[in-house]
Amino acid sequence: MGFRLILEGEEDLHIVGEASDGAEAVRLVRDLKPDVVLMDVRMPVLDGIEATRAITASGSCARIIILTTFDVDEYAFAGLQAGASAFLLKDVAPSDLVNAVRVVASGDAVVAPRVTQRLLETYVRGAAVPAPSTAPRDSLLEDLTPRETEMLEAMAEGLSNAEIAHRYFLSEATVKTHVRRILTKLHLRDRVQAVVYAYETGLVVPSNPDY
Repeated sequence: MGFRLILEGEEDLHIVGEASDGAEAVRLVRDLKPDVVLMDVRMPVLDGIEATRAITASGSCARIIILTTFDVDEYAFAGLQAGASAFLLKDVAPSDLVNAVRVVASGDAVVAPRVTQRLLETYVRGAAVPAPSTAPRDSLLEDLTPRETEMLEAMAEGLSNAEIAHRYFLSEATVKTHVRRILTKLHLRDRVQAVVYAYETGLVVPSNPDY
């Protein structure tokens, strides 16, 4: 109800449906064809992870935002792997919630640096993902230019386009072009999937093992 009140206060946003469990969410997405879905991970009948996976597998164009309770939620990473484009804390500020919905609806992905880095580093450490020296290198990485590899690493840090542009003395337009090329070459859907990919392939590893 709180989210609904916040979102309905925006002229360009419209709530088209609400679901009480994951199975109903999958049905409603199929019938109502929303642009964005706010998905809780813990629900009866079908949890949010499986619901996200089902929606993605159905070919739906809906972008999914996973809602988590804690900074590091064991289900949040699984949600991103299942096809979610973003995740937010349930206590997100109203303005940040509205902005996230708009950004995801536009085809981009929301990557909150602090939460994303903590979540992914915690997952990678717990999953014992091999270090770059021992991990098999994905052949698709060979298609990236040195600059694009730098861009991917910066994205995995959770940096925004503006921050990447500042770091490498580039325009934001140039950074956006690099990001689009990276997604195309690696066959990835959006920015969040690129971050997940960077960690899973060992391109980026936790910077502080005692974190």
